[in-house]
Amino acid sequence: MKTPALLAAFVALALTGCAATHPVPQAPFPPKTPEVAVTPASVLTCKTGSLMTQTTLYFGLSRHNAAPVSASQWQNFVDKEVTPRFKDGLSVFDAKGQWLRSEGVVIKENSKALLLIHADNADAQKKIHEIRELYKQRFQQDSVMQVDNPACVDF
Repeated sequence: MKTPALLAAFVALALTGCAATHPVPQAPFPPKTPEVAVTPASVLTCKTGSLMTQTTLYFGLSRHNAAPVSASQWQNFVDKEVTPRFKDGLSVFDAKGQWLRSEGVVIKENSKALLLIHADNADAQKKIHEIRELYKQRFQQDSVMQVDNPACVDF
């Protein structure tokens, strides 16, 4: 009988001090406005470089009742809308999206992942919001997924 209690005490003691070292979002998901921010990443310290934010945006290339977004349309969008907003650079990756419709049908779609490294401030979030909205309007998309993470960056 004493062994389970001792084991439970050991596990509780072992887990003391286990905590996330990155900020936890305080806003409801999904955010309703671009002004919604996460808590400062003061808990995260960088051994090298500076603390910045890594944002990955996922853009679906399929469209309802229209041809998919072409390579030239995508590149034009990146050149005209993204690069002027993030002049220090960005990365683009090919991706494959997949989800399950309510009818049980698996939907697969070619996608693009756009990786941005930026300061965690309102100006950057405003630019990201603009990019997402422009893409949705221009290419008849329901959404553009955004994932933000703190990152230690050194050049």
